[in-house]
Amino acid sequence: MKNVKAIAIGGFDGMHVGHQELFKALGDEGAILVIDAGYANLTPGASRSQHSDLPIIFYPLDEIRHLDAKGFVEKLSQEFPDLKKIVVGYDFHFGKDRSYDYDDLKALFNGDVEVIGEVKVDDDAVHSHKIRAKLQIGDIHGANRFLGYNYTIIGRHVKGQGLGEKELFATINIDAKGYLLPKEGVYVTTVRLGGEEHYHPAVTFIGHRLTTDGSFAVETHILDGEVGEVDELRISFVDHIRDNQKFDDLQQLKKAIAEDIKSAERRLKRLSL
Repeated sequence: MKNVKAIAIGGFDGMHVGHQELFKALGDEGAILVIDAGYANLTPGASRSQHSDLPIIFYPLDEIRHLDAKGFVEKLSQEFPDLKKIVVGYDFHFGKDRSYDYDDLKALFNGDVEVIGEVKVDDDAVHSHKIRAKLQIGDIHGANRFLGYNYTIIGRHVKGQGLGEKELFATINIDAKGYLLPKEGVYVTTVRLGGEEHYHPAVTFIGHRLTTDGSFAVETHILDGEVGEVDELRISFVDHIRDNQKFDDLQQLKKAIAEDIKSAERRLKRLSL
């Protein structure tokens, strides 16, 4: 890949505030090299491109894990002939059995190697595994602080029960395959529909439908009007309202959802979203 003079190397799942510090060191002729181990679930695959304007190149881990340090640097030099600078994090390891680190890059690469130190938010080191842990306990605020943006999942519209529009509140169901879903419960969210540029205020439920058939769902109720046909949704999480609950009947469930909607409207108004 010609004309790329600097690359940042890493897994970059989440594209969080720590990763962004690496990207800042690249300049206008930089690119992001993702070592893809296949387990990314915060920003799986090409969804990473939503969080950087720089070109993103993927190296599947299985195709490079056998390389020693010299072989890896030679591959970089061949595929990026104009490369002058490599940027990595302080905990970067590569090669067979992850045996090599930035010192090996410095010894073998004929250019600059910049190592970015640990990045902290509120005196807490930022790591992708911590973001996953926060999402799994419903700590949306904590996850978003580490990410530097509202955690977002993308999914295709799928058929739901049909119960919401008839008995409760109309919802859009999605299949967000590949994404880590937050803890089961109800959330304040904003939603982009299809190719729209703007976000709609919404309430999103994630979990098993304990009051009805027990099936698992990710479904969203849009707060600012009716929605037509849509193929894809982008759901961004703003706040946690409550955990998943089982109610005695549909009327009790409907009452709780109405309260969820009021709570979401208040919180979004406070945040001017």
